[in-house]
Amino acid sequence: MKAGTTWLYSVLARHPELHFAMEKEIHYFNHRYVDNSLLSEERRLSEARERYLWRFDPKVANIDAIRQNLHWVAAYLDRPVDDFWYRNLFQLRKFQTYACDFSNLNAHLPVEAWPVIASKCDSLRVLFTMRDPVKRLWSHTKFHLQVTGELEKLDSWSKSEFEAFIRQPHIWNNGEYGAVLRRLSKGLSGEQYKAIFYEDLHDNQRSRLREIEAFLGIAPFDYPQAALDRRLTESKKREMPGFFADLVSDDVARIRKEVEDEGYVLPLSWG
Repeated sequence: MKAGTTWLYSVLARHPELHFAMEKEIHYFNHRYVDNSLLSEERRLSEARERYLWRFDPKVANIDAIRQNLHWVAAYLDRPVDDFWYRNLFQLRKFQTYACDFSNLNAHLPVEAWPVIASKCDSLRVLFTMRDPVKRLWSHTKFHLQVTGELEKLDSWSKSEFEAFIRQPHIWNNGEYGAVLRRLSKGLSGEQYKAIFYEDLHDNQRSRLREIEAFLGIAPFDYPQAALDRRLTESKKREMPGFFADLVSDDVARIRKEVEDEGYVLPLSWG
């Protein structure tokens, strides 16, 4: 969460060897192995109504494209939600090498889930992005309050209120990189997963994209510069309070060490 996955999704979606379903974040594996309420009928109906069924203009829309989209929505609303349901969301895949799913909740899967998932794939590749823990937390805080219409809290919260918010599991656990890396290393072989840093990715975008393509075993692609320059789902520009980093300094030091213990060299910008 807030570590560059939406940007990476928007860029890699242009690669001819990668197939993407209509929904960027299906969250099937988290539904299957962590929280089986994620893809409840009510939630899927709400997603279908808000995100797919009313988002085209009849005056300009292409009827074949809309018909294809509705086929996908019908599969999304099918039941039961199981492995066959998930496979059917990629039924429009043709010659592409991979079917791709960009769910940030996959980072929270238990160790035992990964070998099971891998056993059901012809070829599984997992890409995990990490960002400076403090900057990620601040970005996540702003984004959450922006989405919920509560940005004014950034100006009124005390230190204790900020800390209570960021310590909530659905906020905090997204930055527990050491725990994620340990689960990946125990559940998958070294060739099946790759961890990258948000900062390195944007320091040299094309070079990092070549590394990702090599990891996936797909051909290099010439991505348009305009796509690389785009920034999506950015939160409002608000300066981080001076005390914010101090609230998590001990934990950040621990997380940094855990990542280094897994064999990674941290970006210089992490401090």
